[in-house]
Amino acid sequence: MRIGIGGMAIESSQFCPHRSTYDDFRVTRGDELLNRYTWTRPDADLAERVEWVPLVHAVSLPGGPVERAAYDRIKGELIGRIRATEPLDGLVYDIHGAMSVMGMTDAEADLTDAVRAATGRGTLISAAMDLHGNVSRRFAERLDLLTAHRLAPHEDAWETRERAARKLVARLEAGTGRPHRAWVQIPVLLPGDKTSTRLEPAKSLYGQLSSVEAREGIVDAAIWVGYAWADEERCRAAVVVSADDPELAVSQAGLLARRYWNARRDFLFVGPTGGADDCIAGAVRSTARPFLISDSGDNPTAGGAGDLAYMLRRLLAHDDLACGRVTALHPGITDPEAVAVCWAAGVGAEVTLSVGGRISAGTGPHAEPYELTGTVTALEGPSAPGSGALRGNPAHDGGGRTAAVTRGGVTVVLTERRKPFHTRADFGALDPLAYDLVVVKIGYLEPELYAMAADWLLALTPGGVDQDLPRLGHHKVRRPLYPFDDEGFEDPDLTPVLL
Repeated sequence: MRIGIGGMAIESSQFCPHRSTYDDFRVTRGDELLNRYTWTRPDADLAERVEWVPLVHAVSLPGGPVERAAYDRIKGELIGRIRATEPLDGLVYDIHGAMSVMGMTDAEADLTDAVRAATGRGTLISAAMDLHGNVSRRFAERLDLLTAHRLAPHEDAWETRERAARKLVARLEAGTGRPHRAWVQIPVLLPGDKTSTRLEPAKSLYGQLSSVEAREGIVDAAIWVGYAWADEERCRAAVVVSADDPELAVSQAGLLARRYWNARRDFLFVGPTGGADDCIAGAVRSTARPFLISDSGDNPTAGGAGDLAYMLRRLLAHDDLACGRVTALHPGITDPEAVAVCWAAGVGAEVTLSVGGRISAGTGPHAEPYELTGTVTALEGPSAPGSGALRGNPAHDGGGRTAAVTRGGVTVVLTERRKPFHTRADFGALDPLAYDLVVVKIGYLEPELYAMAADWLLALTPGGVDQDLPRLGHHKVRRPLYPFDDEGFEDPDLTPVLL
């Protein structure tokens, strides 16, 4: 069997002023693309049964909407490679589901229309998606199989891709072709930080999917939360059940949708929440160390700009932190100009910087830069001639050069490029365990941060991925929609449609 692999994956906040360009994407082809997966390797059990055909895959750190030229370029290459390698028996379609493109309203549907036109109806397409994607009818109709992660945080992301691939191989080997797909959207749109599968009701809702899938005649069952920081009609929760028995597909999809709807008011934030000042005060009072705080509104891995100095300002407004009685580490504010000043000055130099607001300037008072005077305490990243700085670990240079600046008890990490801090390695030479507080631009804590935290709080801060959805100002989502509408909301029609 000849099975292609390709796709385009990004999560795009339409409330973020950042614009995602072609250079923001990591584009892989050929052996580099096949090496992303374990099941495509020559020693894998599928090697003798499948000829894997690498097309092109592009993935980016979440951010703002994708510039049309970048989208067209990647789309054009994917379609061109499909046509150049046809016929394909199948296609593993590795996408996200929450991509927004400038001037478009359903980017994944547009991309999938083109992919289907290029492959023809004879190719089975199996999509692997993030549960925070959106599933419109137009999009789902072009696919033969589609599944999504079942864990948030997404510790099963690679498992999801393998499931999509193996189910595709099984359908092709059995000659059973496309299963029946029952699709239904649910008029609920929740931020991801209210739908972690560590907690109920998401834990049970997603936990039941494997038992549904195990039923005779069922091929796959998936629930999508939807992506809350885009403003499009497709943005809402969805269920798709694939089965050889159409009645079973419809009945199971309907049950899952009804359970999700009935649980809509039970979804809670994944941890205790509060405003920035309340979270900082609570962390300072606590004896738990290190105490982690999520700067959730500017989370770059949900689509935030990552350049807001809002939390830095609030940290240094607290007397205990300003004078150094309590210490805090705050990575990482994106500000290439400030990083350049620090590198030119060198470790140990005192610098005065205008920090933040490079991308988000003009979007509100929370985006104002912060005037910071402090001491450069660390420089990491690719070395510059004459800088005297040590090269950091190349595996963690994704954010380019970084600079740590300390004022009072607060050390802020500035980055040249938007960069997440999810693992211990992301902190480089700085030891987060050496600080009383660690304030990270993230929502729910990724596994290494979660294990690191003696205690933690989710700060409901402003930004492009603000957790307060009504405050953002959605205008194009289809109403009524929970939580925008609640009182007097009539019982919705949750009858699944066979695609």
